[in-house]
Amino acid sequence: MADTRVNESLELPGFKGDLLHPESDGYDEARQVFNGMIDRYPALIARCADADDVAAAVRLAAARGLELSVYGGGHGVTGSAVCDAGIVVDLRALKAVDVDPAAKTVRAEGGVTWGEFDAATQEHGLAVTGGRMSTTGIAGLTLGSGSGWLERKYGFVCDNLIKAEVVTAAGEQVVASATENTDLFWGLRGGGGNFGIVTAFHIGLHQIGPTVFGGMLMYPASRGHELLRFYRDFMERAPDEVCGGLAFVTAPPEDFVPEPVRGQPVIGVVCLYAGPLEGAEEAFRPLREFGPPGIDMTGPMPYLAHQQLLDGANPHGMQNYWSADFLTGLPDEAIDTLVDIATKPVSPLTSIIVVPGGGAVARVDDAETAFGQRNAPWNLHYLSMWPDPADTDRNIEYTRAIAAAMKPWTTGRVYLNYIGDEGGGRVEAAFGPEKYSRLQALKKQWDPGNLFHHNQNIEPGA
Repeated sequence: MADTRVNESLELPGFKGDLLHPESDGYDEARQVFNGMIDRYPALIARCADADDVAAAVRLAAARGLELSVYGGGHGVTGSAVCDAGIVVDLRALKAVDVDPAAKTVRAEGGVTWGEFDAATQEHGLAVTGGRMSTTGIAGLTLGSGSGWLERKYGFVCDNLIKAEVVTAAGEQVVASATENTDLFWGLRGGGGNFGIVTAFHIGLHQIGPTVFGGMLMYPASRGHELLRFYRDFMERAPDEVCGGLAFVTAPPEDFVPEPVRGQPVIGVVCLYAGPLEGAEEAFRPLREFGPPGIDMTGPMPYLAHQQLLDGANPHGMQNYWSADFLTGLPDEAIDTLVDIATKPVSPLTSIIVVPGGGAVARVDDAETAFGQRNAPWNLHYLSMWPDPADTDRNIEYTRAIAAAMKPWTTGRVYLNYIGDEGGGRVEAAFGPEKYSRLQALKKQWDPGNLFHHNQNIEPGA
């Protein structure tokens, strides 16, 4: 256990939320995050009731020279939501979601998860690109750019961000938008939590749902080489409305899976049509007729159900080790390399997701936001997950081996929300030298002391 002691008690007069110290009831539960490998002991968990509480906690950490972390959804694999012997600014009580259906906008506070966000917006048949697991927090995903199933049609979450309410490293409350603090607004859209704590996001919404064509097609692993070739060619010709991805997974022990297939490696193709239902069947017909799939679970379904497709396969508290890369393409040699390793996982909970690029994401000018890679045709995400810490070395070795095998086809960039702690060089490479230099200057302006460094960190410029 880390030493959580400090020279004086950590108190915040006038704080409206709850202050959890190591001896407080609920402290151990509150410090848990999605990744079970993370076991940190903060000196104080400040469960904020509003933005004023957030500002007070930030000022206390700065004044005392303490480590500071920000807990939104706690889903990031690095576990950066919690810190040892410091202050956790806990946003989980900030749950307001206010939808303006006429304007197709929403104001959502920083502790909201995508499941909660989607539930509120779907009451009006509205949505925006959201997390691929409903338990993911909107804050970390949006600030990291915000990849999700709908991105080919509606862009990243950050492309739909209208305004952000921010607490700065100085404990001040400011607004960032296209007309206010425009430099900060640019950096928040893909630069992560480096420049402040966003207590509320104002986001533009789109008409979709409550019923969509979605679901999953499941194929045997033995068809992996030809399936991925077909999927590559299919997605290169597909309209923006055809969304989804391909995943190497293990068939779950569920009733809808034939008993001989349960526990065996399979390939799932997630399908989501971001358009009128009457066009969906024809759009996905080539993919559904390829094979055909061993299991076809596609059809009209609630958008909310589609957003929860992966929840059951990603239980909270497992050991997690992730990595990722953008690819320059998927030539046959790359496909053969990926399939040969991805269909032989060492843990049944591991998944490897192949996310197609293009569409709306690629049409946003690269200089418009801080995000560092818009034109890659594919994004590859390795999610190793296992229950027993004794198996850690074996699983990490597997993840690193498959990532290394795929390096010849990578762009050198990476979507930072998809990786663990891989060092500052990886962060710099994610943005490229020009953007990283601009981000460093922005960091120096808004957080010169690097108070917000529990993240994929951008250090202040010289």
